[in-house]
Amino acid sequence: MNGPVNNTADLIQKYNRSGPRYTSYPTAMELAEGTYDSDLFDAVQHSRYNELSLYIHIPFCHQLCYYCACNKMVTRQAQKVSRYLDYLFKEIAQRSSVFSSQKVCQIHLGGGTPNYLRPNQLNILIDTIRAHYTLKDDAEISIELDPRLVEKGDLDALHHIGFNRISMGIQDFDNQVQTAINRVQTVEDVEQIMQDARRIGFDSVNMDLIYGLPHQSVETTEYTLDCIATLQPDRVSLFNYAHMPDRFAAQRKIKDEWLPSANMKTAMQDAAKARLLAIGYQHIGMDHFAKANDSLSVAQREGRLHRNFQGYTELSDADLLGFGITSISQVGNVITQNCKTLHDYYRELDKLDVGETASVVERGIRLSTDDLIRAAVIKQLICHCHLDMQSIEAEFGIHFTAYFAEELNMLEPMMQDGLLSITDNAIEVAEQGRQFSRTICMTFDKYLPKYQRNLTFSKVI
Repeated sequence: MNGPVNNTADLIQKYNRSGPRYTSYPTAMELAEGTYDSDLFDAVQHSRYNELSLYIHIPFCHQLCYYCACNKMVTRQAQKVSRYLDYLFKEIAQRSSVFSSQKVCQIHLGGGTPNYLRPNQLNILIDTIRAHYTLKDDAEISIELDPRLVEKGDLDALHHIGFNRISMGIQDFDNQVQTAINRVQTVEDVEQIMQDARRIGFDSVNMDLIYGLPHQSVETTEYTLDCIATLQPDRVSLFNYAHMPDRFAAQRKIKDEWLPSANMKTAMQDAAKARLLAIGYQHIGMDHFAKANDSLSVAQREGRLHRNFQGYTELSDADLLGFGITSISQVGNVITQNCKTLHDYYRELDKLDVGETASVVERGIRLSTDDLIRAAVIKQLICHCHLDMQSIEAEFGIHFTAYFAEELNMLEPMMQDGLLSITDNAIEVAEQGRQFSRTICMTFDKYLPKYQRNLTFSKVI
């Protein structure tokens, strides 16, 4: 499409590309197979941070949700879960000595379905972390919940263990949509969980929604947002459904003709965003919204907002250490990922029992100076929709317009189309450009061209 465009449909046609969500730069696609433990341990010694964020991957689910693209396994075998926990405890203990100088400011359990674990198992897990790491008194301890698995007394037990934040995967409240994705839950059940969580005293209760699912429309979106307006979660994540059935077999159960068009997805996204803003939420960036007094909103206003493999966070001054299969760590200038299969994960940790050296790290990358520069640029754009060129110049000793002359030239069409503005010292993303923030960031991604011809990444819209 040649020349400037100014209507939504043409902008979508021009800029709705496949690209990363930039929870890191370089993305996980750039992690190479090899031994990176020595790099990771060296990075700890030279890290500028004295705090640590822990991510723990619980891969198990009771049943398959057809839309899901997470690393998970469906099982009803309690013994399989117990065995995984035993090995998880080994990994937690093994790594503790290396990170003894850092205090834990955050623990997050993701999955899969973390509340597949019963409260007694979660209690042992958190106690194991406390036994091997030093937790800050005000550490944020959060867990993702499937509301269908929340039983009477569970929330009281979680709060007693130390969890102070919960996030529920809702996706949509329309029954036809829920049936099509095999995830049926009632508004009444979710409302009861919300009421119990607030009575108990959780610091934050959050909800995840997805737009672009089968049978969704502006009308179903408005109904879901009516429910959100009543429930008033502290944060709302509004994710774009990535339909990639060639990569995720379960998505083949979703027929293409059930899916909304890109223009309809934009209409749903716009309707949801307008409603969320109208009922008191602040648009944090890309797919996140938070109440004005929420810590994410405060962090954004104060310029402290950060993005990592767990999404947006205000904890920008901390390294990230992941436990469990497929989990990712980012410590200093090193990114690593654990084994993807239980077999490999168990094989490595079994070495500890006979006094051998074990490494559950399967892939990794040591970031170059160029990687760090581009990561800083992308972080500013995706967290604040604004780039201060002088801050990049001061941090890395470069001349921004010279270093990124090619990229600034590539942004010219986006500027003509009103998606952003460029001055001598800044790049400012316009309101209508926010839905294309990933596309804008892609301009600064030097690795992206080699993935342009395949379906590695989802569409922006």
